[in-house]
Amino acid sequence: MVKAIVGANWGDEGKGKITDVLAADSDVVIRFQGGSNAGHTIINDKGRFALHQLPSGVFYPHVTNIIGNGVALDMGKFLAEVASLKEAGVEPRLLVSDRVQVVMPYHVLFDQYEEERLGGRSFGSTKSGIAPFYSDKYAKIGFQMAELFDDAYTLDKLERVLEVKNVTLEHLYHKPALSAREVFDQLRRQRDAVAPYVADTFQFLREAQAQGKQILLEGQLGAMKDPDLGIYPMVTSSSTLAGYGAIGAGLPPYAITDIVCVVKAYSSAVGAGAFVSEIFGDEAQELRIRGGDKGEFGATTGRPRRMGWFDAVATRYGVQAQGATQVALTVVDALGYLKEIPVCVGYEVDGKVLTNFPTTPTLERCKPVLKVLPGWNCDIRGITRYEDLPEACRNYVEFIEQEIGVPITMVSNGPGREEIIRR
Repeated sequence: MVKAIVGANWGDEGKGKITDVLAADSDVVIRFQGGSNAGHTIINDKGRFALHQLPSGVFYPHVTNIIGNGVALDMGKFLAEVASLKEAGVEPRLLVSDRVQVVMPYHVLFDQYEEERLGGRSFGSTKSGIAPFYSDKYAKIGFQMAELFDDAYTLDKLERVLEVKNVTLEHLYHKPALSAREVFDQLRRQRDAVAPYVADTFQFLREAQAQGKQILLEGQLGAMKDPDLGIYPMVTSSSTLAGYGAIGAGLPPYAITDIVCVVKAYSSAVGAGAFVSEIFGDEAQELRIRGGDKGEFGATTGRPRRMGWFDAVATRYGVQAQGATQVALTVVDALGYLKEIPVCVGYEVDGKVLTNFPTTPTLERCKPVLKVLPGWNCDIRGITRYEDLPEACRNYVEFIEQEIGVPITMVSNGPGREEIIRR
């Protein structure tokens, strides 16, 4: 059985925790897209970990964790994360697809330089090299892991690629040209360190399926950041949708039979783009401080996240785009300080109220239509049964369930892996 865990919103929904919880009953966990530009936070008996490259199943010794072919692999960050886990006494079972492409040193530089050039018109990049990486991948000048093991081939290709890159570096960004030999030497050192993990994961997954193994696909970011169905152009550069999971992992599309969509009990976003239910000032700061496990600050950048009330319009669209079969509602506990909780149930634009999510040009002009629900005004952490939650909390969960049209099967009421209520 293949199950996908993906986000309905702008990312930061708590997918890492849900993957960690469901990995207990899985045999394989696969990252299928994105790179080190987002972090999945895991809290367990070994401590608090922010994973950027590794799948969130790494804390279970029985799980084989795979970096799928659709991922942007930053070998340096991958090796650093593996080393940090070993320091904590965790030695995960890891495989890296031989077809995965690697983030090159110049991808990170180009990401930084372009954001600097754009200034106030920037896309809010994490400067991890993701957009230049995927640009090169689809321009067919990227580097697959398997290619790197042929030194002569890699150096020759690198010299050809840098002929063009260096023109841009010198004449657009006014930066020094790169040496193919220096870049190659860095790549070779990292390649040799990653080599023990490299495998034909395509065939590994075929065998796992034939043996009836439980396979879990872990997505990064959320539906609003998808380049096709998200708030384009303020999106990421890889598909964040469950449908891409089959491609990015190397599985048949019909293999995915269960799609767990992670939904946040309020809204948060990192980076630029339309965000209709956004709140500001003290109201936003209060929610930001109480949200997440250590406040709503980016796991990758440390940037304060933009905050908003739950957006039923965007979330309904998000779960539809993901094809969700069930929903996990997270950080419900963060709302316990509120006596009343506003919820965005529509978008007002040009004298009309929209309940279907529009394209970006319209979205930029929308204002939220809010409905105020009673809060429960108490701490719900420690509650393990749904029926023991305050009535107002249950009403809030059920209101969201009705608005999005997908059953909420899990309610997360704290950052720890045991702080989850199954319905």
